[in-house]
Amino acid sequence: MRLAAAEKIKKAASLPDLEALRISYLGKKGELTAVLKQMGGLSPEERPAAGQLANEIRATIEELIAARQKKFKEKEKSKRLVSEAIDVTLPGKSSPIGHKHPISIVLDEVTDLFIGMGFSVASGPEVELDYYNFEALNIPPGHPARDTQDTFYITDKVLLRTQTSPVQIRYMENNKPPIRIISPGRVYRSDSVDATHSPLFHQIEGLVVDKGITMGDLKACLEAIAKGIFGGGTKIRLRPHHFPFTEPSCEVDVSCFRCGGSGCPMCKYEGWIEVLGAGMVHPKVLKNGGINPDEYSGFAFGVGLERITLFRFRIDDMRLLFENDVRFLSQF
Repeated sequence: MRLAAAEKIKKAASLPDLEALRISYLGKKGELTAVLKQMGGLSPEERPAAGQLANEIRATIEELIAARQKKFKEKEKSKRLVSEAIDVTLPGKSSPIGHKHPISIVLDEVTDLFIGMGFSVASGPEVELDYYNFEALNIPPGHPARDTQDTFYITDKVLLRTQTSPVQIRYMENNKPPIRIISPGRVYRSDSVDATHSPLFHQIEGLVVDKGITMGDLKACLEAIAKGIFGGGTKIRLRPHHFPFTEPSCEVDVSCFRCGGSGCPMCKYEGWIEVLGAGMVHPKVLKNGGINPDEYSGFAFGVGLERITLFRFRIDDMRLLFENDVRFLSQF
């Protein structure tokens, strides 16, 4: 049996063949196991020698199988090393790396500009109460200004904010003057999607409250902002306007940064581009924020971040900012 097993193990062509041989000799129904079962018929004198011989045969077969298995595994490992070889001298495959969205780029630039002017950044909820979004900003129920800020209502008193101005009230309620903040964030209005409108867009609200704040301070601040965003040669123009939460109010234009004010398609040949609204904080708004309007005054302004982004990168369609087309975004 020993010689026959050795010959068969030597001729085994694979690991499965070796396993089959192991079972045929050493398994529960194997040849050696069958011999051991017959030891009960031997005399007491014969059993020790037979048992010793059987154990030696078992050990020999196990050693032969183990040695043969080792050779097969080494051979298989050698094949794998050849088939799975990696040429470390080949150039690597680079993975595309993402970058900031155009809106994020401009937001960071503008935020840095304001922080450099001494402003801090404040935030508020996008799901807002009607009181903070309208009433506290001097826009009571039935006011015509609500028509131009039609939004998405969750209940009669809860809505998606139409502007970042509610942050003004919330901040004034919890902080005493002097106040100098900006509040960038998403806002929502029930607008149809086109090249210049979206139901979701971004605003940057600014608020300054202190003793002796005047319209002259507002103008100086707006000039610094315009030069910081659009370039040192930029000029501003203030036009009278009406906002319920500021008095007096104004629309702010900047000189066209493409033509320098001489007239071109970007500024519709007017030389000026409207960029934001501003004004002195209405006394009622100060009072609603818990600040005495007889002691303090302030100014506020709001600018659409998408508008600045379109100007900044010469983009002519707002929808491009939200469609997530990698071919478009990779340009920035």
